[in-house]
Amino acid sequence: MCTVCGCGADLPTRDPGPERTVAAHAHEHDHGKDHAHPHSHERHHGRIDETIDFGKGIAGVTLAGASQRRTIRIERDLLSKNDAFADANRIRLRRARTFALNFVSSPGSGKTSLLVRAVNDLKDRWPIAVIEGDQQTSRDAERIRATGAPAVQINTGKGCHLDAHMIGHALDRLSLAPGGMLFIENVGNLVCPAAFDLGEAHKVVVLSVTEGEDKPLKYPDMFAASALMLLNKVDLLPHLEFDVSACLAAALRVNPSIQVLTISSRTGEGLAAFYAWIEARAAAMMEPAGLTA
Repeated sequence: MCTVCGCGADLPTRDPGPERTVAAHAHEHDHGKDHAHPHSHERHHGRIDETIDFGKGIAGVTLAGASQRRTIRIERDLLSKNDAFADANRIRLRRARTFALNFVSSPGSGKTSLLVRAVNDLKDRWPIAVIEGDQQTSRDAERIRATGAPAVQINTGKGCHLDAHMIGHALDRLSLAPGGMLFIENVGNLVCPAAFDLGEAHKVVVLSVTEGEDKPLKYPDMFAASALMLLNKVDLLPHLEFDVSACLAAALRVNPSIQVLTISSRTGEGLAAFYAWIEARAAAMMEPAGLTA
């Protein structure tokens, strides 16, 4: 169970057998005592339900064919408090004329390598600061600082995502230059970061071709919450069985407005288009209407 947002609570326990959902039932036994104990549905009822659906998720995404037999809606005060901190961060960033992006992905997608390259490529055009999120170590922040850009490391401990309150504390330690950029590298996780607004202008989800083209369908909240998907490590495509068209179709099925760019942070392929995307949106935010929105 996530110790920060509570995800994973109230889930059924699992039988040791593969894909066997276990639930507790009360039964009367020969010794005359009724009590509850866990066992496999298949064992007792002769069949097994393969899917338990707990709802649409924060982004309100429902995929065709998904079970809707059981929906649990939980209103958490935690998210409303986070949103208040996020609004404060957003105002602060706009006053500093700083364009902030929240980079989200699963572990190993290449976020840090992408940011290192992007900072090196863009630092002569814009002042850039970086906030790094990990459960432990400051290795990623050290890689960013090696480029000459200021970086603050946030270690979340057992937490699986950054929240807006953490970002506020990190902003206290950064001197944001007017007209600059702030890159936030979230904890590697395709689930919880989707629900937490940090005050950023946009979420950017990074998906590598080593992960599988069905990730947008498996983790729809993250892709629904993101304005841009970067399909990374495309230089490896000749060595993999990865269907780019199927991946793009899956992302658009979840979020018809998402933009997709194919890139390689190692070779530089597609990065010019990514930088143009950043520049266009940063310029729009710097316009008077954007600053007062």
